[in-house]
Amino acid sequence: MTSEISDDHDASPPRGAVLGGQRTRSSAPIRVLLIDDHTLVREGTAELLGREPELDVLGQAGTAAEGLGLLGRLRPDVALIDVNLPDRNGLALAKEVAARYPEVRILILSAYDDYAYLAEALELRVGGYLLKTASARELVDAVRAVADGVFVLTPALSTRLARRLRHDRPTPPGGALSARESEVLASLALGRSNKEIAASLHLGLRTVETHVSSLLAKLGVSSRAEAVYYSLSHHLVAPGDDGEPSVTP
Repeated sequence: MTSEISDDHDASPPRGAVLGGQRTRSSAPIRVLLIDDHTLVREGTAELLGREPELDVLGQAGTAAEGLGLLGRLRPDVALIDVNLPDRNGLALAKEVAARYPEVRILILSAYDDYAYLAEALELRVGGYLLKTASARELVDAVRAVADGVFVLTPALSTRLARRLRHDRPTPPGGALSARESEVLASLALGRSNKEIAASLHLGLRTVETHVSSLLAKLGVSSRAEAVYYSLSHHLVAPGDDGEPSVTP
């Protein structure tokens, strides 16, 4: 794992980081714990986040075991977990953290853009999945978003996820999605706002809002993030046999 988070404060805000709804958070600093076995990356990330007045890095861990110990003592708001740890898979750690400390939001940091890792992370319902090629601005925005209950997905992966939307999908509990609702669902997987969806599909904003409400009702979910989770678990979104994006005719 050689990828690093680039220190680019002038980068544009992430476009794939707007799935899900927000919760109300106090004005207290967001308390963060870093779990990554690469000391240089971990310390660089801690320094980067420490520059932000509303972020407070409580501690750092280089192994899953050390991370669990710190989680039990420090109880951070957000845990940044590397997917590849020396003593345990980071996603397995995330699963245990979610079970033992459900109040802790989890942001997976990974050098891998493999769909299998993303699929497992989505099934675990982590707070977000960000690649280590992200800019400093994207990382900071992602931590803030995850703390506020917004699902964050790195833009390149959200694009890949959306392109795997199948046409031979099972019928959702509330009835089959229309062609337009399917397009809107694909846009949600891209992390687009209603305004962006309206522009890309050449629709009015109120029309998009109606489509979003309708598809959420049909899927039986209450948020955009849950719509992505449903799509994955019910094979509305799936990898192609060769690992590349595919759409079944």
